[in-house]
Amino acid sequence: MEQVVFKDLGRIAYSEAWAFQGTLLKELVDTKLWNRDHAAGLRPRKHYLLFCEHAPVYTLGKSGSLDNLLLDEKGLEEKGISFFKINRGGDITYHGPGQIVAYPIFDLDGFFTDVHRYVRTLEEAVIRTLAQYGIEATREPEYTGVWLPATASLPKRKICAIGVHLSRWVTMHGLAFNVNTDLNYFRHIIPCGIADKDKDVTSMEAELGAPQDIAQVKTVLKEQFSDLFEFEYTQDHEKRYSRTES
Repeated sequence: MEQVVFKDLGRIAYSEAWAFQGTLLKELVDTKLWNRDHAAGLRPRKHYLLFCEHAPVYTLGKSGSLDNLLLDEKGLEEKGISFFKINRGGDITYHGPGQIVAYPIFDLDGFFTDVHRYVRTLEEAVIRTLAQYGIEATREPEYTGVWLPATASLPKRKICAIGVHLSRWVTMHGLAFNVNTDLNYFRHIIPCGIADKDKDVTSMEAELGAPQDIAQVKTVLKEQFSDLFEFEYTQDHEKRYSRTES
């Protein structure tokens, strides 16, 4: 069974989290290449699952359109929102306080080498987490992410966005799960490039009518990851990251 190091990085700047992911991905890729070339004395691979929150930031995936950002540079500055073009798949999305951002840095050689299955498994972790709070969630055939079905008064609502990047089957980026997220920030973008009139965004707080204990939600989500990917959590005794954003 694979071993995964879990780290909750707390509130950190997006650029710092991105750089840290890159460092861990490079280590996993380097280990893979070393083991390929050395039959004896294989180095153990170390997977990571990172949870964090960011200050308000919009990120645009490599296949996204800048037209889906509805603010200019001055507007971003006035509202205190950062913006990054990044190397994940997908279009534009928002990260901010009250949202669980999960970054799995996994070598899929240790699990399954199937990108479609990987994305579906990330979705399933959130779907099962929501089920424990009495929220029925599902998938939308044309789009990635986790959705809530339409009701008599509400359209389909996206509660979790997913965008990933792989290098030699090592993953980075991941999912953004709206728990107590301020949904007003989504009004300044076309979320994930989806302009359909019958679709919107939501959060656990909006659906349940009250703020949720985000630490508890993280615990449930963390358990779903280990169950679905069938791994065990292990300790990392190296001091890999300590600076957090206040």
